[in-house]
Amino acid sequence: MASRALTSRETKADVSPSRGADHAAEQFESQFLEGLKAADRDMVMAAASRRHLRANSVAVHQGDPANFMFLLFTGRARHFYLTPPGKKIVLFWLAPGQIFGAGAILPEPTQYLVGTEILKDSCVLVWDRSRIRALAARVPRLLDNALSVANDYLIWYLAAHTSLVSHTAEQRLAQVLTTLARGFGHKVPGGTCLDLTNEQLANAANVTTFTTSRVLNTWQRKGVVVKTRRRLVLRLPEQLFAFNS
Repeated sequence: MASRALTSRETKADVSPSRGADHAAEQFESQFLEGLKAADRDMVMAAASRRHLRANSVAVHQGDPANFMFLLFTGRARHFYLTPPGKKIVLFWLAPGQIFGAGAILPEPTQYLVGTEILKDSCVLVWDRSRIRALAARVPRLLDNALSVANDYLIWYLAAHTSLVSHTAEQRLAQVLTTLARGFGHKVPGGTCLDLTNEQLANAANVTTFTTSRVLNTWQRKGVVVKTRRRLVLRLPEQLFAFNS
């Protein structure tokens, strides 16, 4: 039986072959496809099916067999976890270019550890387990890139867990920001840049988006950070803890 990740009842959309040679695909950036030769990149993308998923649908159900791997082509999604009592915990937010359901690439069959929900109408590329594993055997760089993605998840959860030892919201946000800056940030004139939304930062620090916006505004007025809609430049990381000590 096919995984519920691909049932039309939930997505209400048809599967169509992807066209790896079209202009949008050629310009598409993804960590999973990084460093591939043009021919290999086209082969990998052409081997996928393209699926359109509607907002508020569930692409992957926690606990289902990991029979498919996905790459978000357009739109927005996020991981979530359901506790045994049924509480929903929001985890990692996904932007175009990011993969989910990567358990399908593992040598032994496994289950999806978390669910993935679609936040806005999206298009995803989909490979079934046998196909993505065959591609990874043919293009070893895919496995290297998948490990790099896994390392990024570790950075996120390290940031989230280290923030738990902090007492105030400001301290938790400061801990998350400095951890993410060390793991993800890239140097720019005037500081370290992070592609980060307020929602992502709030979820990692386990505080509300309102509190996150308030704290960031305070830090920005003091010149510690410069924040735009989806980007943050950390200018004076040492000052974060000086303010909150």
